[in-house]
Amino acid sequence: MARKRRIFTAAFKAKVALEAIKGLSTISELAQKHKLHPTQINLWKKQLLDGAEGVFEDGSQKSKSSSENDEPQAAELYEQIGRLKVELEWLKKKVAQHGE
Repeated sequence: MARKRRIFTAAFKAKVALEAIKGLSTISELAQKHKLHPTQINLWKKQLLDGAEGVFEDGSQKSKSSSENDEPQAAELYEQIGRLKVELEWLKKKVAQHGE
């Protein structure tokens, strides 16, 4: 029977990768301790080091990308405002006609 694939949380991966980066234990020792393959630990370590610069990115890049996401939403809102104005004018005319 095939062995069931284990799924690890991001917190666990980060913990193991940080232990590997600290270098207090060898990769082999960490692999035995956590019952993992050394290649897996090296992969997580590499992913952590590659993604570390994202933690320190300045806010201007993040706000720039979020403003791009807001732009289509703003267009939709302006379109909705236009429809509501037309509807309001139509209703005003109807009320004026019935009032005469």
